[in-house]
Order: sequence, then C-alpha cells, then structure tokens
Amino acid sequence: MLYQFPSMKNSEVLFRRASLFLLFLLTIHCSPILLAQQNDDCLACHSDNGLTKDQNGKTVSLFVDDKILGHSTHKKLVCTACHAGFKADDMPHKENITPVQCRTCHQNVESKHPFHTLTAPKNSADPSGMCKNCHGKHEVQSPKVAGTKFSKEKIVESCGSCHQKQKETFLSSSHGQAYTEGRNAPTCIQCHAKKITFRPRDHERVDTAQVKIAQEQVCVSCHVKKSPASETAPSSNFVLAYEQSVHGVALKHGNGKVANCVNCHGSHEMKKASDPESRVNKRNVPHTCSQCHPAIAQVYGESIHGAAFAAGNNEAPVCTNCHGEHKILAPKDPNSPVSKLHVSAQVCAPCHSSLKLNEKFGLAMERVSSFNDSYHGLAAKAGSVEVANCASCHGVHDIRKPSDPKSRVNKANLALTCGKCHPGANENFTKGAVHVGKSIDKPNDILSLIASTYLILILVTVGAMFLHNVLDFVKKAKRTLLIRRGRVYEEEVGHALYVRMTLQERLQHGTLVISFIALVFTGFMLKFPDAWWVLPLRSISPAVFELRSLLHRIAATVMVLASCYHLYYILFVPRGRQLIKDLLPRIQDVRDAFAVAKYNLGISDQKPLFGRFSYIEKSEYWALIWGTMIMAATGFIMWFDNTFIGLFTKLGYDIARVVHYYEAWLATLSIIVWHFYFVIFNPDIYPMNLAWLKGTITEEEMADEHPLELRELKKKELEEKNRTEK
Repeated sequence: MLYQFPSMKNSEVLFRRASLFLLFLLTIHCSPILLAQQNDDCLACHSDNGLTKDQNGKTVSLFVDDKILGHSTHKKLVCTACHAGFKADDMPHKENITPVQCRTCHQNVESKHPFHTLTAPKNSADPSGMCKNCHGKHEVQSPKVAGTKFSKEKIVESCGSCHQKQKETFLSSSHGQAYTEGRNAPTCIQCHAKKITFRPRDHERVDTAQVKIAQEQVCVSCHVKKSPASETAPSSNFVLAYEQSVHGVALKHGNGKVANCVNCHGSHEMKKASDPESRVNKRNVPHTCSQCHPAIAQVYGESIHGAAFAAGNNEAPVCTNCHGEHKILAPKDPNSPVSKLHVSAQVCAPCHSSLKLNEKFGLAMERVSSFNDSYHGLAAKAGSVEVANCASCHGVHDIRKPSDPKSRVNKANLALTCGKCHPGANENFTKGAVHVGKSIDKPNDILSLIASTYLILILVTVGAMFLHNVLDFVKKAKRTLLIRRGRVYEEEVGHALYVRMTLQERLQHGTLVISFIALVFTGFMLKFPDAWWVLPLRSISPAVFELRSLLHRIAATVMVLASCYHLYYILFVPRGRQLIKDLLPRIQDVRDAFAVAKYNLGISDQKPLFGRFSYIEKSEYWALIWGTMIMAATGFIMWFDNTFIGLFTKLGYDIARVVHYYEAWLATLSIIVWHFYFVIFNPDIYPMNLAWLKGTITEEEMADEHPLELRELKKKELEEKNRTEK
C-alpha cells in the first residue's frame, strides 16, 4: 500500500499514486538491463590471462585485454551485446555458447564484403563467422582511423597476410607502385567492393557477363568518373571508347566470352603499356590477343608482319596498330579503320607512305600513291565499298611477300586473286605493273612517255589557243571601242536572217553538249573525289558515287550513238554531205591562220575573209572527231576491263587508262579555251551566239564572221530573183 500524505488534497493524492504506479511498471520492464552485468563484471574474470577452457580437445584462452578492448570501435558496447544467448550471471557459463553473430548488427555484410561472403563455408547459414579472420575479435577498429589494420595505408599489407601472391603482384604493378609512393591509387577494397570474381557459392550460378561488366565498372569508376586517378590516366573518351567497341557491345548483350579490361590489362598485375612486362606492351600484344583469337594469331605469326615482329622489329604492325585499342570495331562497321572504306587510307597508308620506313626497309616509295591514283584507290576514296582495297589483294592477317609462293600477289596466284573481282582473269592479268608509278616497274616507262607526251601536247595546244584568243580579244575590243567613239565607220548591212544550223543539227549539237558535260563532271568526280564541287554531292548519299559510274556510262553511250547518227548524217543526207565537204581542211586555212595572226599583231591592216567555216571551226570539228574516237575506244577498254586485260595484258589496260585521262583534259581545256571563247566571250557576239538554239544568225553576224559565204548567198539570191522575174 502506498503512503498517503494527510496534507494533500484528493486530486494530488491520485496524481501521486498514478506516478508511483508507472514507476513500478517501468522498473519491472527494464529489470533485465538494470540487472545485467557490466563489462567490468565480465572482466573481473576474463582479465585473467590464465583463464582457459577445453574445447574439442584443445585449450582455448578466455583472456580479454581491457586495453585493447578500450581502443576498439566496439568499446561502448556491453559484452552481452555480442555474446548473447546465455545468462551472464550463471557461473560457470554453459559449455556450448552461441557463436558471435556480427550480422546481427552488420546486416549489409554481403554487399559490403562480396569477396569473402562468396567463400563462406558451405554449411554456414551466416557468413559472419568469417569476420574475425580479418577484423579480429576484441581489437576491431574502424578503417577510417589512420594506421589501423584496414586503413588505406595498411589495407594491402593486411589483405596480403592471406593473399601473399596477389599482394606481391599488386605491389609490382602500376597501381601498386603508385600506392607505395603515396599517390592516389586503388586498394584491395576499392576494387573488390563489388562481386568481380568467379568463385561463387555452390548454390549460385555464375553469370560471367555480369561479373565482367562489374569488373569494367570498377575500372571506369576511377579512370573516367571524377576521381584523382582520372587526372593522370588516359582521357575519359579513350577509356569509354571500349563501350562502343565490338567487345563492349557484345558484353552488354550478355556475351561473357568477349574481352574486357581485365582480359587485356590483367588484374593485380596491371602495368603501363610502356612496361616490357605489361600485357598491352607492343611486344606482348599478339600474345594477349591470341588468348581469345588463337587461329588469327597463328595466321598473323606466319605473315610478313608477324615474322618481322617476332624477329625483333618493333616497327612491324601488331593487332592494335590496325584495329585500334579500346575502340575496336567490327570490320563490317563503316567507322572501323579496317573496314573496306578505310583500311587502305587509315591502316596501310600511314606505314607504307612513310619515307622513313620505306627507306629503312627498302620498300617501293610509290605503293600508296600509285594505288591512290588508280581506279581502285580513287573509287575507295570516293566512298565505294565494292572496289578492291589493299586487303582485297594482299590479304588481312595473312599478308606475305610477293616472292612467297603462298602470297596472294605472287605471280602464280595473281590471276586467282584478280579473279575474285574480275571473273575469267587469266595469265595476262599478271603481266604488267600492278602498282603503276615512276620508280616501281620498268614497264611503266611507256606510261610515263605517254603521260609526258600528252602534257607537252596540252601545254602547247591549249597555250597556243589561249595566246590566239588573247590577241583576238584585244584586237576586237579595240575595234569595238573605236566604233563606239565614232572613229571607225561600220558599214551598214541588211537585217536578214540566215540558217546556220537546222533542227537536226541543233539536236545533234544539244545531245553532244549534254553528254559531254555529263562525261566531264562524272569523270573528274572519280579523279578528284575531294574537290570542293564533289564533296556536296558525296554528302547527299554514299550511293552518289555508284550513281556517278552509271551516269558516266550512260553519257558515253549517248555520245557514241550521237556520233554514229552524225556519221549517217554526213554520209547519206545531202546537207550532211555538203557539211563535211565544207569542213574539209584546205591549204587556204593555213594561210588564213597566218593572216589572222598578222592582223591581230598589227602587222597587217587587212582582215582575212572566211567562208562557211573558218580554220577555227574546222580545227574544232576535227579535234572533236579525233577526241571522240580516242575517248570511245579507251573508254570501251576500261568498261570491259576483264575482257581487254585478258587480251592485251594489264599494261595494255593501263595505256588505255592513261590516254583516256589525258585526252579528257585536252578535250575539256580545248572546249573551255577555244570553243567557249568564240561562242560566248568573243566581243563581237557576247554574251552568246544563239545559233545553237535558234538555228539562225543575223546578216550582220554573217558579214562579220562569214563574209565570203554571205557573198555567195547574195549572189544566189540575185540569180534566183532574176530567174523568177524572167
């Protein structure tokens, strides 16, 4: 019964009684805690270093060092917080005490320590029993405290107490050296914080792809994301390029067999590429890649590159020189350096166009330039993936010397190699230089001679045309100026119109103009694929280049058909027969040419008089006939290359190709300098002679350009008039 104070009012008494009752209940509820022993009570016995017990035939010490416990991260915990499951007051304690369960408090042990939870005993329901092996018992300390067992300064040594081999390997690595020097470097825990090993519990299934992805993410966490390591490591873009590679993409899709960072660089033994022991050192790259690509590695080893490299030539290419390092793309990927589109320019050319390397190893200097100037090279540069590239002929990993009987470009095998693109290739395909250049093969002497001859011809012909036109322009410009100033009287003529070109002739001319322009543009597009006027067309679509080839052949066919019709016209049509008669060269044309030169130079005041066609028009016509024949013949040979190489050898084809190219330049420049001047820029007819559209010219134009023809026409008109009057 509670004591009642007499002086208190009834309400106060009730409040006092309720308070005491609540205090009683609280006391009962907290009695286990209040009555439990404190650490001092436990240490009263366990501070005795001689305290032991027998367990499974072994003597086990029960000694607890209070000094060690006092520095532990668990120092504020009572003993029974860990040693639970028994009555501490019962003396002596029962024999089979429940083992300490760290997981009771540290429930995230599996996510924090995946590397050890994976290796927990098979029959262990709780891996917490493994904790003491690393952290100890009463001496557990926080890793955040400097100098403790698992602090950053001590972690490697602590883990190395069990993993001695891994520790030694790590310390010799680039990471380990940085760690030893006190620089920012990954430690055991930083890398193994995720499940990056292949040692699962028996009841778990290994997902190799997921483990490899986790390994990659560990590397990325330092080398890409904001971390001290990213400041000195390769650029983020370089590291992340792996994710776009054929390896990275396949790994994301669940292919656990592809290489990741660890497969190439190693794990604990990672070293800089400059280190001779590094897996990615150039001397070791073939072996590293061979772990996944053994068949390719064997083929490479037997190639000229592989043999040279094995012999100690460090300048010979290895896998990464061609395929790249992190951003290795599939050959079918248009962005890959080894794709059909890029292999010649991006892989082969950098080495084989090097003056230093060519001189050092005695290679032909013009291999690359000669290929670039060939149809194959030009087409490849323009974006064609169907045309042959370096790899198409020489091979990929199996490149050998031409003298090697197994080489694809050995004389005995060349027909077969060419036959892959040129069905029916025979022995004649092997005759003649493959790479056409000045210093490569003697048969090229004839090609050089043809090229030199054409260059001289172009220079002399076009130069003479240009000089002729300059003198003509100056003379006519002065005369026009004098007429405007009234210093020279211009004779008045009639206003009649005269037929210059019939409808048939205009149609022939129009067809010729359209086909010629199309041939010029599509032809020089091939030769100059990077020209300013070609690039916008190429940017439209990759198919533009293939369309170019088709249009060129269509235009050529149209021009040949138009030429055939013109031949019919001049042979079987009366006006055509008269046309060819008037166009036949005569000795008078030579006299007229000299007379014009004397007149334009001011040597003579007498301007020569021309008939229906002057020496200017005659030379233009017959040059057109000659050029069309040459271009048609050589173009036909190039079009049906398989047949004609088989007949005339590769040298014969090359002759046709060289002639076709330089004749195209001669024709184009002649049209621009000669024809365009007289029908457009000539001061007497500027801005354009419209006879090719209207078919007629004025009497004034006739009097100026064709006075003899006008005189004949006037004479015939008078005779016809007289006959009519009679």
